[in-house]
Amino acid sequence: MKISVVIPVYNEKNTVRTLIERVEATPYEKEIVLVDDYSTDGTREILKEYESKEGFRVVYHDKNRGKGAALRTGFKNLTGDVIIIQDADLEYNPSEYGVLLEPILDGRADVVYGSRFLSGPHRVLFFWHYVGNKVLTTLSNMFTNLNLTDMETCYKVFTKKVLDSITLKCDRFGFEPEFTSKIARKNFRIYEVPISYSGRDYSEGKKINWKDGVAAIWFIIKFRLTD
Repeated sequence: MKISVVIPVYNEKNTVRTLIERVEATPYEKEIVLVDDYSTDGTREILKEYESKEGFRVVYHDKNRGKGAALRTGFKNLTGDVIIIQDADLEYNPSEYGVLLEPILDGRADVVYGSRFLSGPHRVLFFWHYVGNKVLTTLSNMFTNLNLTDMETCYKVFTKKVLDSITLKCDRFGFEPEFTSKIARKNFRIYEVPISYSGRDYSEGKKINWKDGVAAIWFIIKFRLTD
């Protein structure tokens, strides 16, 4: 199967080259789809280096629209059979693609979540982020009747069939509960696998904040009531 790695990018000039190198090093037939969400720190100029490189697709937004919007743009520009979502900030390690892909490649799963809370090594950071993630995951599970441990994880891997069966609308971090709600309703086979997590703090460029957490609660409820 051909893998499409979709990477939404916003102001990641210090990490994006290293991240791309790590993705390139993975031993899979793949394309790398880079979507710049109107970066203003020089990231955009770095991505231009990959425009004519084989195996890459580079797309630019003309204004900042959010992670969910960047992912939708990436999804429109891929050709692979299996999609991996990859953040550009080095918090998630592409060397673990094998663990993420195994349940799909051996026919057990349609969707795989890489969980930061299933005993993988992780950097010790913010207690209240941990609590917030648990609250959002628990609330999502209540509405979807799933038993995920990490609904908010970046590492979501799924087949093109899954992508083609749902319509995504959220522009920012609401993508996570929206995607989870919609695949739950379709009764796809979902697996979780443990991953490592090298989290960063706000001085290092972390972008998600408490407002996104409040918005996520709204989206969890909204998609349960409206889908």
